[in-house]
Amino acid sequence: MIRAVLPALALTLTGACAAKTSPQAIPGVECNATKLGGLVGKARSPEVEAEARKLSGANSVRWIEAGMMVTQDFRADRLNLHLGTDGRIGSARCG
Repeated sequence: MIRAVLPALALTLTGACAAKTSPQAIPGVECNATKLGGLVGKARSPEVEAEARKLSGANSVRWIEAGMMVTQDFRADRLNLHLGTDGRIGSARCG
């Protein structure tokens, strides 16, 4: 009996994980990461985050540490700052 239930349960859970949620973007606000080259190599701080938000026009900033798992939802108003193993910004992308 359990062997018959496990595959069905696995498919149900897989489907739940694949479900996409609607983005919470603010209409008319989009991120532009092309102006952030000067922040590459800087350490994480509230001041750097504020500067990144100002330069990119992003509504929110997500710091992504090396090896960190993140959701794959796309938000046009969000800036993703990717940190290297040294804790410094390696790249910046919108989404």
